[in-house]
Amino acid sequence: MFEFNQHLIGLLNGFKSLQQSSVAEQIEAALELIVPSLKKGQPMLLCGNGGSAADAMHITGELVGRFLIERKALNVICLSANVSVITAWANDYEYESIFSRQVEAHGIRGGTLFCLSTSGNSKNVLRALEMAKKMGLSTICMTGKGGGAMAQLCDVLIDVPSNSTPRVQEMHLVVYHYLCERIESAFAP
Repeated sequence: MFEFNQHLIGLLNGFKSLQQSSVAEQIEAALELIVPSLKKGQPMLLCGNGGSAADAMHITGELVGRFLIERKALNVICLSANVSVITAWANDYEYESIFSRQVEAHGIRGGTLFCLSTSGNSKNVLRALEMAKKMGLSTICMTGKGGGAMAQLCDVLIDVPSNSTPRVQEMHLVVYHYLCERIESAFAP
């Protein structure tokens, strides 16, 4: 029987490997793209599937609303959240372009596309990255170890050191909460 203590040990080992990885430098590189873009009022678009879609919505909520401090709302849009757009487009055309179509609609040259994927191989996210590149957006991907196919399409790859979906998602939460705190501090009154 799997015990909770074993789960915690796995979690702690994941966080130790995160601390020893190059993720801290990757986060700094991502912030160098995100903060200046948001300061110019350009949008930060986020997308992902499943748990990564929920994480994209979580990040959006923290940055449009507030994370820890009172400050102005930031121009952040979750492409995974508009059920009407996603279902209409997927029904009439295809699921693989649900995010690229929204990047085309909301993306602005100099803005940012932030993609989340545990595997780094989601076809609809890959298509969004291709559209973002074509339109002149900066691209940041947060994935599991190695980044999958997304690694070749992003300006900054934040790849946490695991291939286990639950461990990747747990580490992503820690990373994006830190990102939210750092982004928010750049807009402190």
